Amino acid sequence: MEFFRNIFRLFWRLWFYGWVFFSILAVLPLLIILISFDKFYKTFMKIAMFWGKTILFVMGFKPEVKTEQEIIPGKSYMFIANHTSLIDIMLMLAVMKNPAVFVGKMEVKKIPLFGYVARKTSILVDRGNAESRKEVYLSAQKRLDQGLSMVIFPEGLVPDDQSIILSEFKNGAFRLALEHQIPIVPMTFYDNKKRFSWAFFSGWPGELRVKIHKFIDTKGLGLEAMETLKQQAYNLIYTELMNDTNKYQQKD
Repeated sequence: MEFFRNIFRLFWRLWFYGWVFFSILAVLPLLIILISFDKFYKTFMKIAMFWGKTILFVMGFKPEVKTEQEIIPGKSYMFIANHTSLIDIMLMLAVMKNPAVFVGKMEVKKIPLFGYVARKTSILVDRGNAESRKEVYLSAQKRLDQGLSMVIFPEGLVPDDQSIILSEFKNGAFRLALEHQIPIVPMTFYDNKKRFSWAFFSGWPGELRVKIHKFIDTKGLGLEAMETLKQQAYNLIYTELMNDTNKYQQKD
């Protein structure tokens, strides 16, 4: 039986990569126009959000969102979530509602086609370069002035070790949120690792549960609060993931 499941997974994975590549390629001329001018960025994001939902749908994934606090349209936020899968970006696009800019590692630009779009639309940072980190602040301010939000996966990288529940958070998301005085919106992605991990012959279509937690306010706080907020956000998502893991282990 496992042999046939892996045959399905092989074609299912190729289906995913094909959809991602050819869906971007199909609208590339339009994307080039939209991403070349700041005034069209929100239009680009509407397309990106629809694209994220489409990729999840054709892969057989169904997002189920539980919300503890409503996201206000037009308001700027710092969206954060645990990072476990290739579909994290698609799920974030599907649930965050407000147009936002992703902040990610410089290595993303090396990915064929997707990397080109990311380089033109995201804020990419070289963590080993102080000048690059300074540019992130200026780019973020420009985007926030345009009424956009920010998205950062604070773990930085998807952990190679699949047994890791949640890797240590980096400072970037919390520093930017404090510097620009925007609320932090923590999200827990429960099922992405199980549904579509980095292991090629793994995963299966199904439900993708998301919890949008109560926002963490930064108004009036300085950078001295960064470690506290980072630990607060980490503990919130880690506890949620651990409780969910323990619940399903007890059922088994």
